[in-house]
Amino acid sequence: MSMKRSKEVRRHGREGAEEDGFFSSKNPQKQWDWEKDVSSQPDESFTKYAPQSRYARDAFVLHPKFGKGVVVDVDTQRVEVLFQDGPKKLAHGLAG
Repeated sequence: MSMKRSKEVRRHGREGAEEDGFFSSKNPQKQWDWEKDVSSQPDESFTKYAPQSRYARDAFVLHPKFGKGVVVDVDTQRVEVLFQDGPKKLAHGLAG
């Protein structure tokens, strides 16, 4: 008994579909520039970082070691924060 391989199916017109936005996400993420967007924010805009707290995308945080940063990506247990030295992955929402 031999197994028959199916033909590769190519759908025309999808190669450039992502470029025109058909398959792209509806809410593109903002590209943050630390010097321009974060460092210029007033101190009152920043929340002190605590692993027990939960953070949303685009939230400003103040870390005791890394300084001022902005949340650029959120996962269930981690957030990626852009600091002056570069992005760092930090815990959030830990049970205290």
